[in-house]
Amino acid sequence: MLHESSLADAADHLWEELPGHRVEILNGSIVVTPPPDGPHQESLTWVVEEFSRIGARRAGLRYIGGIGLWLPTGPDDYAVPDFSVVDDDYRDALVEKNCYAPHVFRLVLEVTSTNWSNDTAIKVGTYARAGIPAYLVADRHHDEVLLYTDPKDGKYPDPQHFGRGRSVPVPESVGITLGLSVDTLLDGDG
Repeated sequence: MLHESSLADAADHLWEELPGHRVEILNGSIVVTPPPDGPHQESLTWVVEEFSRIGARRAGLRYIGGIGLWLPTGPDDYAVPDFSVVDDDYRDALVEKNCYAPHVFRLVLEVTSTNWSNDTAIKVGTYARAGIPAYLVADRHHDEVLLYTDPKDGKYPDPQHFGRGRSVPVPESVGITLGLSVDTLLDGDG
């Protein structure tokens, strides 16, 4: 069993040994995710283009893929969301290991892969405890998009479910007005 002080070292070692894999520490456990498939990355590229198209940077926001999010769930816990919308001054909130404090995150988006249960279960709780105002999950395993908003006492209320043919509104708390196609979030822009 690893000691808490060595958990971060073990995660760093895995990151070095497994290029292209995402290594995170969630609730005191190391989670390794294999490289994403093409449609996963197409979805994220499209989301970046949508945020650019509506002028999110002019609204004082940054939208970034793969930025570290320091979590309050354990001494070494951190996640690396697929896509995040953060405050323009997020760099001032660097904690350590290229991870930033949760208060600068306005929206986190995960597109599920083979480890879909991490995104639909574990990360729901960790992001709620971190106070992330909006958590969007493109759940390719269940063919729907889930939107969690407004966590209270470390928990999100039940999510809104969006099926194919619909658009998911980005919550007002993010600071922009945008609807995202469920079909494109699930399938990519192909």
